[in-house]
Amino acid sequence: MTTLSYPPKPSPGDRIAVISPSSGLPGLFPLPFELGLERLREEFGLEPVEYPATRTMGSTPRERADDIHAAFADPGIKAVVASTGGDDQITVVPLLDRELIRAHPKPFFGTSDNTHLLAFLREAGIVAFHGASVMVELGRPGAMHPQTAESLRAALFTPGAYELRPAGRWRDVDRDWADPATFDAEPETRPGTGWTWVNADRVAEGRTWGGCLEIVGWMLMADRGVARDLSEYDGGVLFLETSEELPSAEEVFRTLRNMGERGLLGRFSALLMGRPKTWSFERPLGPQEGAAYAAAQREAVRRAMRTYAPDALVVFDVDLGHTDPQLVIPYGGQVRVDGPARRITVTY
Repeated sequence: MTTLSYPPKPSPGDRIAVISPSSGLPGLFPLPFELGLERLREEFGLEPVEYPATRTMGSTPRERADDIHAAFADPGIKAVVASTGGDDQITVVPLLDRELIRAHPKPFFGTSDNTHLLAFLREAGIVAFHGASVMVELGRPGAMHPQTAESLRAALFTPGAYELRPAGRWRDVDRDWADPATFDAEPETRPGTGWTWVNADRVAEGRTWGGCLEIVGWMLMADRGVARDLSEYDGGVLFLETSEELPSAEEVFRTLRNMGERGLLGRFSALLMGRPKTWSFERPLGPQEGAAYAAAQREAVRRAMRTYAPDALVVFDVDLGHTDPQLVIPYGGQVRVDGPARRITVTY
């Protein structure tokens, strides 16, 4: 069994690494990136330090691996945060020096394609954090969502229990990062709808595993990021969410079915399913279409869970992943899901 520990947290005034383990999108879209860096300085009191590949589109897997190594090995760097996601971090992970990183544990923050690195760190025994990229959450137009900012501040600086809360207002419609007008006003939001609970007559508590569902599927295909001994996950808390590529309900079901056939899905005592993103530039669904898409995804998840993990506690539409606000989930950290009290408490 992997022994997991929380790395030391930074303090205001510390230097933190900003890296691009997946893609150099900061080089194409400097506006949200520079805004995110400014907020790290002004609102969180941290000094971001960029690395050679941070703004470089087309950087090689080796160049990005070198940045990861340099960030973790530098004793003056107290945390590491991803600029954004991408789609080929799977080529970077095999180049990483597990012992170097294990010898220099630091909090790492990232989502989406960064699921690869989060799972790698968990295997190395380091609790990491699913949440808060520089360009998306820190670079949000108008201001950071208050719930995102509060969750990130707690995860960065304050060890211990933190209770997650359903969003009062949320959104998943984006605007053009290349247009300066995007950043002049707060994005439009919708009233929150709360979380939906299944098998909520019980309490589940354990260490987390999961992330972006599409990336989890890639990890399973490449046989990476998954413990050889699946009993590692017994009684744990699985968390999953889907990306702006808007996978179909059938694709979601098939990925979960594959997890079930592998003997993985039934290991967990609870599933936190993130609120699905229902809009993208390629598929700008309206409110009714988006609601139908989300309902179909929920039913696909229910179908898989009924087959492979019928007794698991499930919570739908948790504000994690590709949503706004975005609550930070400790990856490999402790989470308590209290069905009767309808409360989710993470340990940062």
